[in-house]
Amino acid sequence: MAQTVSLNDTHSGTIQDRKADHLRICLEDDVQCHRTTTGLERYRFIHCGLPELSYDQIDIGTQFLGKTLQAPLLISSMTGGTEQARIINQRLAVTAQKFGLAMGVGSQRVAVERPELANTFNVRTYAPDAVLLANLGAVQLNYSYGLEHCQRVVDWLEADALILHLNPLQECVQTRGDTDFSGLMAKIETLCAQLQVPVIAKEVGNGISGSLAQKLINVGIRAIDTAGAGGTSWARVESERAEDVKQRRLGQTFADWGIPTADCIVGVRAIAPEIPLIASGGLRNGLDVAKTLALGANIAGMALPFLKAADHSEDALDTLTDILIAEVKTALFCSGQRNLQDLRHNPVLQRID
Repeated sequence: MAQTVSLNDTHSGTIQDRKADHLRICLEDDVQCHRTTTGLERYRFIHCGLPELSYDQIDIGTQFLGKTLQAPLLISSMTGGTEQARIINQRLAVTAQKFGLAMGVGSQRVAVERPELANTFNVRTYAPDAVLLANLGAVQLNYSYGLEHCQRVVDWLEADALILHLNPLQECVQTRGDTDFSGLMAKIETLCAQLQVPVIAKEVGNGISGSLAQKLINVGIRAIDTAGAGGTSWARVESERAEDVKQRRLGQTFADWGIPTADCIVGVRAIAPEIPLIASGGLRNGLDVAKTLALGANIAGMALPFLKAADHSEDALDTLTDILIAEVKTALFCSGQRNLQDLRHNPVLQRID
């Protein structure tokens, strides 16, 4: 039988502090994968010296879950639950609205357990037209959460979809983590059938394989976010804040665990050619984004670059986003592709390993 806990137990009382720790560690410490890469370095665009296009003709608009995006970018789920996180989320939402991007918020569990913190996530006022994604950990379905909690976070955000994040490794490393993942697939199926918005399955940096994607799609998941290995290692993050030697060692041992992002994209696309696919995990520039789109992703998610810019200022976010869009458009132009549909369906990449 799945373990159940009170929403007011001592474990939940540490959530706000954990959110603050996560922000501080990601901004200040080196918590990237050191040995595992995204795998994107194994691919190179085939340069087209005569694209027969005007740069101004390049169109990087796209559709995601029936919504229009001006650029194929998702500001990936990051934070919430603290005053610093509230400011960051508001800045990110303003940018999503201004540039026509999608945005996910961090896990809203802290707001479920402390409703007075819901305002640190609720950014619809700042992004009235943007695609916004609510977020809860899938494992919480085994710890007393159900449809009511999921619908609540969707309603607070006025979200277009709900992300269920999958994080077994992080929970293993996290002190007193929630590690009962048994029977979750059936609960996800029930939730997908009942929730009023689409449900997206997302890893947190260790990747989703093709075989797991197929199982998730079979139970009603409407989109997949790869969140592959090669970027921020949440095992390393949790190791930095571990309370004992065992947990610190676990985080260090498994810091580079996971499926590289490029392999996730290829693996999911092999079994599900049409599923809406978000490529994320270690993307650091628009060229990375363009490679993931050429490999078959519909949109690409980035977290750390947006987080660092948002922590600085709104102007820094605008500059970053403008650069990312220019990088994506330049990749299309210099490979002779007019739009994202052409990019996905034409052989523009060569593997170099």
